[in-house]
Amino acid sequence: MAGLLKKTTGLVGLAVSQNPHERLRILYSKILASLQTMPQDAVYRRYTEQLVKERFDHVKTEPDVEKLEKKINGGQIEEVIFQAECELALSRKMANWKPWEPLVEEPPPNQWKWPV
Repeated sequence: MAGLLKKTTGLVGLAVSQNPHERLRILYSKILASLQTMPQDAVYRRYTEQLVKERFDHVKTEPDVEKLEKKINGGQIEEVIFQAECELALSRKMANWKPWEPLVEEPPPNQWKWPV
């Protein structure tokens, strides 16, 4: 990959990615597939899809890792990969939780009031 010259990320527990473009392509594809199982009007789907598609476009069009990091603006590319892994896990949980469905029972009075 062009621009991949670093030997360490400088972050404990986060190794340098050897194929960041390929890893992000896989993760972003999986996230978008996971989002397809949710209703189109679900807020989580709308905003996550928008962000992932924007980042995915950068991955497809920018071969230089340093320039890609600047375009995505999410830290080092390894941090962006970690964020994508976490987002994939969350999207799968959201599909199971179905927060867009109505509540099973009414919330207690003043549950959404702050300060109490």
